[in-house]
Amino acid sequence: METILMPLRERLIDLRRQLHREPEIGLDLPRTQARVLAALDGLPLEVATGRALSSVTAVLRGARPGPVVLLRGDMDALPVTERTDLPYASEVPGAMHACGHDLHTAGLVGAAHLLAARREELAGDVVFMFQPGEEGHNGAGLMIEEGVLHAAGRPVDAAYGLHVLATDFPRGVFAARPGPLMSASAGLFVRVVGSGGHGSAPHDAADPIPAACEMVTALQTMVGRRYSPFEPVVVTVGAFHAGTLRNIIPDEAVFEATVRTFSAAAGERIAAESVRLCEGIAAAHGLRAEVRFIPEYPVTVNDPHESAFIAETARDLFGSERFQDMEHPDPGSEDFSRVLERVPGAYCFLGAAVADEHRGLPNNHSPRARFDDSVLFDGATLLAELAARRLASPGS
Repeated sequence: METILMPLRERLIDLRRQLHREPEIGLDLPRTQARVLAALDGLPLEVATGRALSSVTAVLRGARPGPVVLLRGDMDALPVTERTDLPYASEVPGAMHACGHDLHTAGLVGAAHLLAARREELAGDVVFMFQPGEEGHNGAGLMIEEGVLHAAGRPVDAAYGLHVLATDFPRGVFAARPGPLMSASAGLFVRVVGSGGHGSAPHDAADPIPAACEMVTALQTMVGRRYSPFEPVVVTVGAFHAGTLRNIIPDEAVFEATVRTFSAAAGERIAAESVRLCEGIAAAHGLRAEVRFIPEYPVTVNDPHESAFIAETARDLFGSERFQDMEHPDPGSEDFSRVLERVPGAYCFLGAAVADEHRGLPNNHSPRARFDDSVLFDGATLLAELAARRLASPGS
């Protein structure tokens, strides 16, 4: 009963901290889903849950007919062991809300409460998309397959979302840009196959390690020498595994890389060239390379009109100093891109730094990442206002 009587701002912070204590990873988030359903209980919403994932889709029907606006919040955590001293730190070993999705979930709950209180003013419907599996599990794609873009009975006309950042912007500052906002992501998986032997006689073996090392270096050189700095490409090898003992040449070496691009053309080009490069180096050493390039998320592209709409709304609500135009896109990736491929819309960032000087703090995905939940209500307010204004001016 005490929770129900709390002002909405405090209830959202309480919800966020409950979610933070019990993070869940991937597509199956039963405890998170249950908390969201409980937080939405009593609102005039049509609520459905997912079949292939623990999603929640809620539709708010306005008092009069009109367009459909979608608001999205992702709910999943990361396989990270938390190393903060927060009193509400993760109680689940090996799992942490290190990317702030607990704030996204609570913020979308807040937007639902704010818009439900204004239902009689709304001409149209709002779809609330509570999504699992953003962190590499294609949750947005699965929700689209299950019909989230037609949850109101007709196609969504505009879509909005936001992401908190622990260090990139000052606390409480919103930021966006038209066009590419975040990169496309892909995975490069390489297995170099040779023939093992004794470390003292490499001439009697076919050592895969030097060839794999050469591939890692050559990939970095290729990016710097084949791609324009004005069409950025990022290749980072994050895993490399080979061998068991220093005097044993192994049969194989494997490595994995993440690849980030900011246009479809660059993505197609690096897909072909990275595979050809690794296969060619292997052949030059008399080895064989098994190379897979697997696209993950497309470029997150903001509709220019909708990006300007976010900027205008944020400045109207909070003042001009609370919105920042981004000069460059962010190299991270985001599966809300799948929604924006199909629906005009925009995505923005919200600074949630825990200190006045945001630079140099632990970033998203760090086990020491911290997010100031004082920004929660402002995030919810912006999402709600975007939906309300878009329904009021569907052709603007």
